[in-house]
Amino acid sequence: MNKTIKTILLLAGVALLVYGTYTMIQPETEVSIGDLDLIKSQDNTNSYITIALGIAAVALSLIKGKS
Repeated sequence: MNKTIKTILLLAGVALLVYGTYTMIQPETEVSIGDLDLIKSQDNTNSYITIALGIAAVALSLIKGKS
């Protein structure tokens, strides 16, 4: 693989890992209306998908090609 493509994949993978981790540990949404508190439970499915794509991109960037 070309060195430029590997660098782009590595940067994109790291960015996806950071974003996926951030969305996973981001605090839950809480809405307060007077005395009523509504808490939306957090669904981490999209975070897991983003982290998996990040790991795949990093793994692809680290594969050694014919040199």
